[in-house]
Amino acid sequence: MLPQRSSRWFGPAWPTGPARPPSPAAQLDSWRRLLLAHATRQEVLGLYRRIFRLVRKWQAASGQMEDTIKEKQYILNEARTLFQKNKNLTDTDLIKQCIDECTARIEIGLHYQIPYPRPIHLPPMGLTPLRGRGLRSQEKLRKLSKPVYLKSHDEIS
Repeated sequence: MLPQRSSRWFGPAWPTGPARPPSPAAQLDSWRRLLLAHATRQEVLGLYRRIFRLVRKWQAASGQMEDTIKEKQYILNEARTLFQKNKNLTDTDLIKQCIDECTARIEIGLHYQIPYPRPIHLPPMGLTPLRGRGLRSQEKLRKLSKPVYLKSHDEIS
């Protein structure tokens, strides 16, 4: 009489052999991804540190201490919120867009001495439609015309 097999038996009774090593091209591709992930991680952490250094030196354009405190607090809250929201991104293109947005917001804030995003002024139906496509094309054109530093602003506020 043969021994009974349990219902939890999933695989063959004999080994299938050693696992094949990945090809050199696959190894190179995985190394590239790893290096890119490391480089973007370092870039993101550098931007985060740059924001905190900026906050330490920030002075409001009005010169008022209350305004300076409010603006510093706004910068810290905005940075924390955006970095927490995007911490689980894995797509390199989206990560690059977020890095570009952060860099643009830092540079604009330093240039104009205003920490808040500069608004864009487009009337609701100000873009001309292409051959009568209606509201969908208007919305698409408005989305495409939005500056890089305002991409995440509407999602948060």
